[in-house]
Amino acid sequence: MKPISFIIPSRNNLRYLKWCYNSIRKNLGYIHEICIADDASEDGTWDWLKEISKKDDGVKIHRNEGPDREGLVVLYDKLVKDYSTNDVIMIFHADMYACPGLDEAVFKYLKRKTIVCATRVEPSLHPPGPEKIVSDYGIEPEEFDEQKFLSDLNGFRDKDKITHGIFAPWAIYKEDFWDVGGHDQLFSPTSREDSDIFNRFLLNGCKFIQTWDGMVYHLTSRGSRFNTFSGGEPGKKNSKEWQYTNHKNIRNFVRKWGTMVRHDTQMMPIVSPKYDIGFVVKNCSQSTLYELEPWCSTIYTDWGHKAYIDTEQQNTLLNLKDRVKSRLEDDIDNDIVVEFDAREFTPEQFNYIAQLPDILSNDEELEVGEFNLGIFKITINQIKTYEKELIKDVF
Repeated sequence: MKPISFIIPSRNNLRYLKWCYNSIRKNLGYIHEICIADDASEDGTWDWLKEISKKDDGVKIHRNEGPDREGLVVLYDKLVKDYSTNDVIMIFHADMYACPGLDEAVFKYLKRKTIVCATRVEPSLHPPGPEKIVSDYGIEPEEFDEQKFLSDLNGFRDKDKITHGIFAPWAIYKEDFWDVGGHDQLFSPTSREDSDIFNRFLLNGCKFIQTWDGMVYHLTSRGSRFNTFSGGEPGKKNSKEWQYTNHKNIRNFVRKWGTMVRHDTQMMPIVSPKYDIGFVVKNCSQSTLYELEPWCSTIYTDWGHKAYIDTEQQNTLLNLKDRVKSRLEDDIDNDIVVEFDAREFTPEQFNYIAQLPDILSNDEELEVGEFNLGIFKITINQIKTYEKELIKDVF
């Protein structure tokens, strides 16, 4: 078994980080490297990390001095690039407890172009799903009933069972991680960066295996969503910073991929074709522009696009001047052009917009030309998809 470099950013999560670190060393020993980034914490994390790194040569530490956080997107990749020394990395969360045998279970299936994730056992803070086990052994480190959990662990395990999907914690050969360019800073500081890189792994030919023999106990969402330093409360209240970054990066994901995040019930990514689509919209209000802009490559409107750009540009690294243009002044040169009047636009029509890539890809008779779909006049100038160009298209 090769040594793993565990990759763990943390921000104001010292209680969880100690619990996480202790689980790795207690249950997996000292063969593995633990790379930890402190993201401008104010709870004593850095002092603890300095102390633990003096005692444990296998701990590599980095600090963002702040005052602003850098986030998972930056710190995952910094730890992988500048601190990890092993061929294999595992993206791990500070609110996860590594179970005995996790590493051995992962290495049963791990190889180049195959990514292996563990099975999560979680308390019921999120809806159940077939890819995890919902069972409550505590929602805080101080409450965690370790003895009961470990005594029950073999009842959860299935040494011969695998399914196909991906979520944290996941292990990968470092070469495969860098083959897609690492995480995309479009999704900084956090949120949807995982779904984006999973899509790119899939398009780059990686396979996903979930082992049901290797497990973690996961307290869930303590980095941002339920982070008490940020105003969150486990299972009860989402932090305002998470609400902002989640909303912002849902829009950035749609801008990049043309659809919402999609996966099957086992968390296997589903990637739709990415077309070059232009919307030409008459009578487009600011609110309609805000609603429509992420769902196309370019949107051409009557007025107001400059004010929209001034307001929205702060929320994306994509250049909105390339995406939002004048219907009256700019050339319309997209492969697929969708024309309509915003005064006729309804929630039903929005469903067409959201499903347009799949509508086009499922049309076996699609050809260059024009056709109408409800209120939409659609002109097909070229039938070409661009999703594979997104594999290494990162900021």
